Amino acid sequence: MLVLLLVAVSLGLSNFAAAIGIGVAGIDARTRLRVGLIFGLFEAGMPILGLLLGHSLAHTLGHAAHRIGAALLVATGLYALIQSVRRRLASGNDHEAVPVTTQRTGRLLITGIALSIDNLAVGFALGSYHVGLLLAAVVIGAISISLSLAGLELGNRLGTRTGENGEILGGLVLIAVGAAIAAGVL
Repeated sequence: MLVLLLVAVSLGLSNFAAAIGIGVAGIDARTRLRVGLIFGLFEAGMPILGLLLGHSLAHTLGHAAHRIGAALLVATGLYALIQSVRRRLASGNDHEAVPVTTQRTGRLLITGIALSIDNLAVGFALGSYHVGLLLAAVVIGAISISLSLAGLELGNRLGTRTGENGEILGGLVLIAVGAAIAAGVL
């Protein structure tokens, strides 16, 4: 059980960091729910999928998936930066940008996939510890949701302090998380 808890926390840390980036731009209750559910489902589902696919496929995808996930996060962060700049230009640089309180579901899905795609290989490792599939899904999902919600709250509090620069900061955080995943830090 200790191994499962440690794996779940290590998997959830990237969600925590990305959720900070999302929360900085400003969020509402509906977005909190969607982020928690999407991140939790992907974090719980990918290791299970890895378990079901088997060692060889999970191992092969694990190396490439790590780089793909990092690239998707960087791309998502760049997209957020570009959208923020476009909104500022469209508002005539009057610095009265309306805070973004909802995140598009498609963007959240891409972020969820990017954060969890390298977890396919984790599924095989869990299988070697003879961890029950349902138990693993519940523990990983619960910890992921908890860390995601904590990250959203922290990001939201930081966002209220950064004001109109919150979306830019959020994009930069997502880029940093992607870079940290690419470097093997997360």
